[in-house]
Amino acid sequence: MKQSKLTMTGKYILLGLGALLILSPLYITIITPFKTPMENSVSFFSFPRTLYLDNFKTILSSPRYYQALLNTIYVTVFTLIGSVLVMPMMSYAISRSMHTHRFYRFVYYFILMGIFIPFQVKMMPLAKLMSSLRLLSPTGLILLAIGSAACESTFLYVGYFSSIPKDIEEAAYIDGASTRKTFSAIILPLITPMISTIMIKDGLWMWNDFMMPLIVLNRTWRYWTLTLFQYNFKTEYTTDYGLSFATLVLSILPIMIFYTFMQKKIISGLTSGAVKT
Repeated sequence: MKQSKLTMTGKYILLGLGALLILSPLYITIITPFKTPMENSVSFFSFPRTLYLDNFKTILSSPRYYQALLNTIYVTVFTLIGSVLVMPMMSYAISRSMHTHRFYRFVYYFILMGIFIPFQVKMMPLAKLMSSLRLLSPTGLILLAIGSAACESTFLYVGYFSSIPKDIEEAAYIDGASTRKTFSAIILPLITPMISTIMIKDGLWMWNDFMMPLIVLNRTWRYWTLTLFQYNFKTEYTTDYGLSFATLVLSILPIMIFYTFMQKKIISGLTSGAVKT
């Protein structure tokens, strides 16, 4: 009995520490925009004395914020569209041919190699490549994001396709359906959970990404995304934490609401696609 109580006490202590680690940054994020610069300079953890709204007024009155918001929406939406148009078809071809053709097997494992390469390793080569191609723009970032998302998306799609019985496709072929018709009318509706999962995952990533926009879009403020807009409140010697965290709160609200409504599809899609690879 004593050992059981000690075990439970230890578990509660660990859970309490974990909750503290998670909630402390959230607490700072929420209270910092409502504090004056003087209050932020005194303590990050102190509660605001008054409801200070000038930080939000400054952000919402800035034309650069709305330009960054439009750029973020543009990059995120068209990255998702490009990913949905390319990845399912490519992964379907790889999944159905990799066991009989060496070429498709090579392509699959070659793409998977990208998962194990840290972004910091390929950051400078990508910057040089995009500069030489004159693609240092939001459109160039979309192309780069689609290519970067291909590795993990292909892995998930191929695993999901492998869990779909081939008998369904063979029955369609017997009825006279072409490969295109089979994919669009039969396979595509079956992979809707995985499509939703990857769209949500990539949408969260692109909305919050900082490193790729930094190396591609930092040439002019007209190309900034929300993360770059927030980053530019930091100078060499000071950081305006009130404005920075106000931008953070405004930028995470839409994606948090989106994630809250779609999290069930993320769980179902990932568990379904991870059963068989």
